[in-house]
Amino acid sequence: MNETKARDELARLSRSLFERGYSVGSAGNISLRLDDGYLITPTNSCLGFLDPARISKLDAQGRHVAGDKPSKEVFLHTAFYETCPSAGAVVHLHSTYATAISCMCGVNPEDCIKPLTPYVVMRVGKVALVPYFRPGDERGGTLIRALDGRYAAVLLANHGPVVSGKDILSTVYAAEELEETAKLLVTLGDRPVNYLSDESVAELHRVFG
Repeated sequence: MNETKARDELARLSRSLFERGYSVGSAGNISLRLDDGYLITPTNSCLGFLDPARISKLDAQGRHVAGDKPSKEVFLHTAFYETCPSAGAVVHLHSTYATAISCMCGVNPEDCIKPLTPYVVMRVGKVALVPYFRPGDERGGTLIRALDGRYAAVLLANHGPVVSGKDILSTVYAAEELEETAKLLVTLGDRPVNYLSDESVAELHRVFG
């Protein structure tokens, strides 16, 4: 899509996430890749009230060239684009249940969202837990790049989820799927759970890619 349509779509989907409670206040940030750079939500902006014309634009080297000042989490986004050439969008939320899991002790850092449903496997895949760093710290980008593109989604410890995908719509869907799966996991708590077997997960990858 052209830049004008991309700005409108970013604002529309951001508003949808806000109105359904996936972000609150000025939490969260979203970006998408353009032919000549990137669009990203401005710093301290509310996802529910974005002005498409004021969304930040970065050039292909990540330099701010138009719109309001970009999110202070821009390093997370550029790290995903650098290590995942197929990534066309990145969604970072502070959604309640995924953030709750990011705060828990004993979470497997290499696979912190268990394969509870086929859709979390198909739309999100394995999720890594990234060690804590303060918001806006460039070390966040370093930690994402260290994953070398092996994960399309991560949980930032004590912070929240970051999800990448081929385009903004599928990435928003994946972020929603991650949050809903986290909600199920938190709701189930310590109850015995039938997770998908390794064979079932392998079948999903084989059939759906």
